[in-house]
Amino acid sequence: MNENRDQDRNNDWRLFCAFELPEALRALIKKHSERVREAVPEAAASWTRVDNIHLTLKFFGNIEQEKIAAISAAAERVVKEFSAIKIAVGGTGVFPKPNRPQVLWIGIQDGSGLLSQLHKRLEDEFAHEGFPKEDRAFRPHLTIARIRKTHDATRLAQTHLAMKFNEVELMLNELILFRSELSPKGSKYTPISRHRLER
Repeated sequence: MNENRDQDRNNDWRLFCAFELPEALRALIKKHSERVREAVPEAAASWTRVDNIHLTLKFFGNIEQEKIAAISAAAERVVKEFSAIKIAVGGTGVFPKPNRPQVLWIGIQDGSGLLSQLHKRLEDEFAHEGFPKEDRAFRPHLTIARIRKTHDATRLAQTHLAMKFNEVELMLNELILFRSELSPKGSKYTPISRHRLER
């Protein structure tokens, strides 16, 4: 019986919904990350590969494959209500706080509030399909590193915060449902369905 359950789990797909970032923005993020790393080389952090940085709106975790079509259909229903959304990427931050850093991030400014509206509509529609809503408030950001050890972590966080990341404007026009496959070489992300914002 347990073997069957394990087999079922192996057939599940790890999924999330996100926007991809343009190449030019990824290059700027890479340059910022490299400068921070070089300034505090002793700090132990796991740096996100720049190709793997997305603006994530919903992380589902492991999902049975037969439920994927319902997720794609729900995403398609929601994006039909929205035109392309203008945001700004900029500013640096730390979760949970600079003196106890665990995550380094680059900020997202949602001046119009439309990104938050899109997130809320997706949460509602996915919940309608049986996927639980996120407990935490939506705080859009781009994770660039996760701190592994406390040694020099505060200095790494302070360096990241002190290095400005100048604002870059961006149009979000395609939401993508990704499959995430974990391996010793890192995560591999494969687009499962694409959903254009074009009300």
